[in-house]
Amino acid sequence: MPLVFTISLCGIVFASLSTLRQIDIKRIIAYSSIAHMNMAVLGLFLNNIYGLFGAVYLMLGHGLISSGLFFSIGVLYDRYHTRLLFYYGGLTAVMPLYAFCFLFLSFANIGFPGTFNFISELHIFLGVFKTSALLLFFAFIGFVFTVIYSIWLYNRMMFGTLKINYLFSFSDVNFFEFGVFILLIVFCLFFGFSTSFVVNFIHNWSVFLHVF
Repeated sequence: MPLVFTISLCGIVFASLSTLRQIDIKRIIAYSSIAHMNMAVLGLFLNNIYGLFGAVYLMLGHGLISSGLFFSIGVLYDRYHTRLLFYYGGLTAVMPLYAFCFLFLSFANIGFPGTFNFISELHIFLGVFKTSALLLFFAFIGFVFTVIYSIWLYNRMMFGTLKINYLFSFSDVNFFEFGVFILLIVFCLFFGFSTSFVVNFIHNWSVFLHVF
């Protein structure tokens, strides 16, 4: 367990620092996924119910939220055919619906209260605290890094000067894209407030597998 804890914490910090150094938006999301999966591994090896539930819930939430973030990058690439962060800025002026959806997914990725990841990370932190206060301190550093690179990415893309020298023919999300975003947002909020639904499902499925 100490070896796994050390590897997981190093993975969280290293992936977060690597995220801050990327210039490709898709790589930023990918490195943030590595950090979250290290958090899930940390929860699995805590050997208590809080960590186990938090890890399972985090994997489910990450599959939903990370898919939404990658879809967000795909929306931009479909329009402007570049993933380099340098070419983006001031998108709130021309893509307000997209800016709102990306803001919600960024907050969900951070673990904002009411979203999927909030429940999972809260339980992992509770499990870590029951194991070691020092371990909680280093795990919380990883959470702080998540807030930093998520807000940094959103600020670089959505605010500042609109790069009209590089990007043109601006258009907000269409009906299909907005529908996908709304579906993801609804699921994030539903599972953020209805944790009992997932808990009961996991419990019933584990009982079923144990019996058969």
